[in-house]
Amino acid sequence: MKKWIVTSLGLVLAAVLAAGCSQGNASSASSNEQEKPSKIRLDYAHYSPLSLVIKEKGWAEEAFAPEGIEVTWVLSQGSNKALEFLNSNSVDFGSAAGAAALIAKAKEAPISGVYVSSKPEWTALVTSENSPIGSVQDLVGKKIAATVGTDPYIFLLRALNEAGLSAKDVEIVNLQHNDGATALATGQVDAWAGLDPHMARLELEANAKLFYRNVDFNTYSFLLVRNDFAEKYPDYVEKVLALYEKAREWTLANPGEATEILANEAKLSQEVAKRQMERNDFTQPVPGEAQKATILEAGKVLQSNKIIGADADVAKLVDELIQPSFAQKVVK
Repeated sequence: MKKWIVTSLGLVLAAVLAAGCSQGNASSASSNEQEKPSKIRLDYAHYSPLSLVIKEKGWAEEAFAPEGIEVTWVLSQGSNKALEFLNSNSVDFGSAAGAAALIAKAKEAPISGVYVSSKPEWTALVTSENSPIGSVQDLVGKKIAATVGTDPYIFLLRALNEAGLSAKDVEIVNLQHNDGATALATGQVDAWAGLDPHMARLELEANAKLFYRNVDFNTYSFLLVRNDFAEKYPDYVEKVLALYEKAREWTLANPGEATEILANEAKLSQEVAKRQMERNDFTQPVPGEAQKATILEAGKVLQSNKIIGADADVAKLVDELIQPSFAQKVVK
């Protein structure tokens, strides 16, 4: 009888242990499953040629389909739109200028700049072919189209500041980039804080004048990630950056085909697309001190124009925004 009881207790104990192990394995499997996103949401933008290459080539889908991860794409028409998508949790990765991202960071947007898509000269101050405007000083009292919260808008503020002027000395008309180009072409504004590819198109097709240029006032094209995604799925941030690295290296090796992809996606002529591509430097993908310095200077002007609060620690915000660790692991 005792032997039967012992045997029975042993069987019960084994069953309990087996159930515990089974639950433990299920829990472990569940934990592993949670480390992988079900979907990765990327933006693409005509001002970010690398994003267009990745989308056109289908590399993201190719990379993530074997893991059962869905890839979705959202078009960003400007840094302001990309930042809206990031802030509203509509995308995981977004393409924006460094200074525009700083404005968002100052408003507590949960983002980090993890990769430099390019160092562009994508903005300048533009006027029409026969305009008498030839310098920043000539803008006093004039209507200027600009997309508030984007690099061209910040570029305009810095140009005005450099000339001893401010936004109060001009009338800024807030229009999305393509609408600003149209407003200039149709004479509704006197000048425009331009953005490629629209700027290159007006320059080549309508003889528009880029009357003020300063490559150092362009604050880099960043790939930004939502912080919650980066904290939860760090390996997948690296995998997305690996796609950008693949696109960067491919673009450097195949500039003609990359230009064709841009032309087709943005519906541009080959000449316009080529002009835009020529104004991009794809050789500095890891964010670091150079980017911090440029964005910090922009931040000072933004603060003096009360776009960033007077009590904000701009240097600290820049340090929090620029996160090179992911790119350092990926870029060889």
